Amino acid sequence: MRKTRRLPGRQLVAGIPALWLAVFFLIPFLIVLKISFSEARLAIPPYAPLITWLHGLPLPRIHLSSYGYLFTDPLYLRSYLYSIMVAAVSTVFCLLIGYPMAYAIARGGEEWRSFLLMLIVLPFWTSFLLRVYAWIGLLQNDGLINNVLLGLGLIHHPVTLLQTDFSLYIGIVYSYLPFMILPLYANLEKHDPALLEAAADLGARPLAAFLRVTLPQSLPGIAAGSLLVFIPAVGEYVIPTLLGRTDQIMIGRMLSDEFFDNRDWPVASGVAILILLLLVVPIVLLQRVERQELEGGET
Repeated sequence: MRKTRRLPGRQLVAGIPALWLAVFFLIPFLIVLKISFSEARLAIPPYAPLITWLHGLPLPRIHLSSYGYLFTDPLYLRSYLYSIMVAAVSTVFCLLIGYPMAYAIARGGEEWRSFLLMLIVLPFWTSFLLRVYAWIGLLQNDGLINNVLLGLGLIHHPVTLLQTDFSLYIGIVYSYLPFMILPLYANLEKHDPALLEAAADLGARPLAAFLRVTLPQSLPGIAAGSLLVFIPAVGEYVIPTLLGRTDQIMIGRMLSDEFFDNRDWPVASGVAILILLLLVVPIVLLQRVERQELEGGET
């Protein structure tokens, strides 16, 4: 087959996002990486330079103490594990709630799809911080939920809902649920209904047809939606601060405390680098799944 020659317009279209990522991601990442190998000091900026000059010659001073501190202090390990657990559980809840919603929208009438998708996107029209604050009014001891339960006689004393794991999961699932629904809808909407009809003609019941036909085809959408929820949930800062427990800190809060309260920029940079490395693995797995899907579609 004759290879198609790439047009300059395509290179330009691909080059602009690449330049954007290089300027606003790669350069800040390299700065943070450089600071992570530095040493904290009481100065402005609050870290030592990596290269000092001795008799006119550059002398590198690379310190690994920040990373060693992260791996030896159990507080950081607990924060990492807690953040991963919260993100994973939230992703599972988003999938369990979002999949039926996306499936219903994709199988609904065309005249209703745009309206239902607008309802999914509608929360983004309101400030993220305002929506999280609204949950405080709902979950606090004298909030709406406890008042309704007390009025119905289901409870006799207010139930502690705020500053618990329950309120944390409620906030994360509510905030990131659209990121699960939209990729799933984009995937499910492309499925050919004739495949389900063929499965029914061959004697497959609806549940068996779903498990053998619909679910395997929707795996790329599940992977994309799960990553869109899991990745930001790991480093979430606002929701754990306002709704989460006070005795368990997620890694986003730990990162903020190191930067602004302790003024230990090398340790904070090390925390950020480890978070990034932690999230690179699922991104690589997603790219592999998408590549396999494309290769399977071409064959």
